[in-house]
Amino acid sequence: MDIKTACIHCSSPELTAGPVVMPIYQTSTFRFRDFQHGTDLFAGKSPGYIYSRMLNPTVELLENCVAHLERGTKGLATASGMAAIHTLFTGICSAGDHIICSESVYGPTAGLLQNYISQLGITSTFVDSSNITALVEALKPKTRLVFIETPGNPTLVISDIAQIAQVCHQKGILFAVDNTFASPILQRPLELGADIVIHSITKFLNGHADVVGGIIVVKDETLYTKLRKALNHFGGVMPPFEAFLVLRGIKTLALRMQRHCENAQKIAQFLSKHPKVSWVRYPGLPNHPQFQIAQKQMSGPGGLITFELKGGFEAARRLLNATRLFLLAVSLGGVESLIQHPASMTHASMPPAIREQAGITDGLIRISVGIEDVDDLIADLGQALNTV
Repeated sequence: MDIKTACIHCSSPELTAGPVVMPIYQTSTFRFRDFQHGTDLFAGKSPGYIYSRMLNPTVELLENCVAHLERGTKGLATASGMAAIHTLFTGICSAGDHIICSESVYGPTAGLLQNYISQLGITSTFVDSSNITALVEALKPKTRLVFIETPGNPTLVISDIAQIAQVCHQKGILFAVDNTFASPILQRPLELGADIVIHSITKFLNGHADVVGGIIVVKDETLYTKLRKALNHFGGVMPPFEAFLVLRGIKTLALRMQRHCENAQKIAQFLSKHPKVSWVRYPGLPNHPQFQIAQKQMSGPGGLITFELKGGFEAARRLLNATRLFLLAVSLGGVESLIQHPASMTHASMPPAIREQAGITDGLIRISVGIEDVDDLIADLGQALNTV
């Protein structure tokens, strides 16, 4: 079925009779059918639902739903996007292994690699993943995983997924893509050759700024089993109530993404013509450095815009304090529009050298365009820019 239909019907229970909406299985444990059935655990067999940290019907429907939208085999829902990333890194890699990561990446992801994963004897290298030559040169004999964000956070650098997948597969290296900024509506990395997809479910998939969560989607059943065991032991699983809310959010995902794209395109065009703006980066503008790659692998440019003001940090401060509809807050992907300053907010925990390498300057501003009336949003940015 078309993905717009799948958003609605894959988030509903597959029952011949019963509820249209999946119930919340708000239980910590499940009753065994009988003792003999329970002893399957000792034989290495699964007797079904046992304990909600291991598997829960509401959470499992969400996992299957997102896996279907991403054209994957199985999903693993987690308590946050960072729980998903931590489970991926530590579930796959061990001491002596090496990870290549996009330099334009969520700040805490870089901090996790540098400050904590490194303590396990796992090294990492940050590269401009839009430059395939730089990525190939960063490969080492012990490179186990290539992890990229595309579009990258916050600079919206776009990397060629199919090209990187080809390099990784030739070397026998696993390839993971953080698809949070695009959502499966606009981009499906597994279809382009990636092995793993990550989402912060907090963002577009949920879409209403009331859930924190993450998900891992894989193509390979063996990889799923390995990561499921790791997640069960780490314990960073998603609770059933949050899964219920995300399932509800996914029903409108296709509609919301269409409006996010339409609004962001008009706002990016407005900002690109404004005399107080130095530059605008948006995948829907032809002057984006990787515009052709975006056209090839994305079905829409998304709801995120990055731009820099001519007045640097002081100009950014004035703008951020003057918007009324654009709420000053971190995060993204909700129905409401948000504005923030990456260098001091979402990427403050990123090591300064990597932040500078990624081009996250003090004058950089990131906006997440919501689904409000676009003329109201442009008017709000216009009056705020008048204060600069």
